[in-house]
Amino acid sequence: MKKRTILLVLKVLISAAAFSQEGADTARLLEEVTVRTFGQYRKLSEAGVPVRIIDVNNGDLYNRSSLVNSFNTIAGVRMEERSPGSYRINIRGSSLRSPFGVRNVKVYWNDIPVTDPGGNTYFNQFAWNNFSSLEVFKGPASSLYGAGTGGLVLINNLDQWQPGISVDYITGSYNLQNIFASARFGKDENKNQFTYAHNQSDGFRDQSAMRRDNFSWLSQLKLSDKHELSATVLFTDMQYQTPGALTLAEYNTDPLAARPAAGGFPGAEQARATIYQKNILAGFTSKYQISSSLRNATTLYGAFSQIKNPTIRNYERRNEPSYGGRTTFTWKNAQWAINGGAEFQQGYFNTQVARSRNGNPDTLQTNDDINYQNLSVFLQGDWSMEGKWFIQAGLSLNRTNVTFSRLSSYPVVQQSRSYKNELAPRISIMRKVGARLSFFGTVSRGFSPPTVAELLPSTGVISTDLEAEEGWNYEMTARYLLLQNKLRIEATAFYFRLNNALVQRRDAAGADFFVNAGDVKQKGIESHVDYTFQPLHSKLISYITINADYTYNHFRYGSFIKGTDNFSGRQVPSVPKGTFAAMTDLRLKSGFFINVNFYASSSIFLNDANTATAQSYQLLGSRIGWKAPGRKKIGYSIHTGVDNLLDQQYSLGNDINAAAGRYYNVAAGRNFYAGVSFQLNTKQ
Repeated sequence: MKKRTILLVLKVLISAAAFSQEGADTARLLEEVTVRTFGQYRKLSEAGVPVRIIDVNNGDLYNRSSLVNSFNTIAGVRMEERSPGSYRINIRGSSLRSPFGVRNVKVYWNDIPVTDPGGNTYFNQFAWNNFSSLEVFKGPASSLYGAGTGGLVLINNLDQWQPGISVDYITGSYNLQNIFASARFGKDENKNQFTYAHNQSDGFRDQSAMRRDNFSWLSQLKLSDKHELSATVLFTDMQYQTPGALTLAEYNTDPLAARPAAGGFPGAEQARATIYQKNILAGFTSKYQISSSLRNATTLYGAFSQIKNPTIRNYERRNEPSYGGRTTFTWKNAQWAINGGAEFQQGYFNTQVARSRNGNPDTLQTNDDINYQNLSVFLQGDWSMEGKWFIQAGLSLNRTNVTFSRLSSYPVVQQSRSYKNELAPRISIMRKVGARLSFFGTVSRGFSPPTVAELLPSTGVISTDLEAEEGWNYEMTARYLLLQNKLRIEATAFYFRLNNALVQRRDAAGADFFVNAGDVKQKGIESHVDYTFQPLHSKLISYITINADYTYNHFRYGSFIKGTDNFSGRQVPSVPKGTFAAMTDLRLKSGFFINVNFYASSSIFLNDANTATAQSYQLLGSRIGWKAPGRKKIGYSIHTGVDNLLDQQYSLGNDINAAAGRYYNVAAGRNFYAGVSFQLNTKQ
């Protein structure tokens, strides 16, 4: 059945070469995309690091509620959704540490660190119109970006700026209501952009409704030929219900039900299990050309997050103010580039946990002040020779300090931990063979101290005895460009040995806690193919794009013994052995478009003992519509689409190592959506 399904999908993908997506009026060829990761600022075909880019052209294929489907088209990357609004990102196994949220992946938005000083990233605060492109780098990036062994995501928002306004409205199954509005004004010397987004859904499970309102303002001012200043503000107010994980029997009987009452604990609906979340992020960046070869970029920012979370076992409230900055000096000539600087972050967090009574706080249990501080000092050198060799070597020195003060116990006792100075080197060598073939070899060391959520998990037990995880990564990439860079073939093989790996556990009440495993041996192969075709003399077809990604993972515990349990040699949970993603996207000159996408995942182990499994699944989706062709000032379009066309029942965002077998969170079944959009371009 699975083979027949895959063959059918491949046939659909190939035969769909008569339509296209909504996006730019012309396809963006590979050499036009600029890579910024590790200070490259090079065209993708010339970049000295393997990186994948999601932009508004290749990411706008779904209902814009989230980036789950777009991230999952990238080999080695897996974004999961436990319920609407609750996401986590797995880059080469990094979700091993993430029962919820995004950890062990460093995220920046317009040069501002989104990952807070405590190591957590509220990725769900972003809406679709908060980005124009995202760069995804897989593996340790500690030599330039500090803590994190999973990877790096750079979010940019002014890449394709032009004055005008745009409004989009999307509705669909489960009472989906999405509104996106943007206003852009000014000139190239003074760009301004305001965005607003509203996302709402009743959810596909009981107790899974969500609502998010998002506002952003960006301003970029060119003060002189040498000096540019930009300011950014992002505010998000959201709430989303959390239905809780089910046992296999409950999942098979009624997968759409919320967690029922059991073991003296109320069910998710009775407890009104919900996350109420507010985030504000504000900062400015100064870029100054000191001389013809020396420039400086400095970012200062402040952030505040407030979380209220009634659950079946308690009521948690977190206030998390933080601030920080990053400065980088760059010296360049024809062959050399040297980057040096530092990043500092400071957080003053407070976490209060009370008993929960029907979704309201009751008796206070714990009250903790948390002081979390990290500092990274880095230096990187790039050398290129005759366009054939590119060598990049970097080194960072990192320091992390954390102090807990439990105010709910008298006398107040402080628990502190200073993680040792971590050296994180990285060297990458690229060799170009002719104009089409490139080879990359990379050796890097990554590290990641426990986050605040791991040091103070929902059990309420402070765990300063946890060690930072660290390890060496080795990888080789081959990239081949054909047909005037319209066809790209890329393959990467990697080996990463991670020591003191942080592994999630859950107790009978569903509270999470963490332990250090001995080591994890991560081996894998990631492959990617994309092709863009623009027939020069066709009166029918504007362009055709086809992408395909395949991932093979061989992740195993090395030495991992906890008490009487020996998990040595077992497969690491939460990581599928293989995934495959394919997409075809074509557009007619008449304005009609269609895209077809397919994703398949192998089965996934859900516990360290490898005794529980989430079954394999295959997802098929499509989107069709029409965009008014040939209009430069006023544009409008309509579209409709379907996700999970095969109506597969599968679990996404599983609870790993859960007690009582509560692993399963069902994903949405077959669902439909439709939308309209309007754009006004005021550029003269």
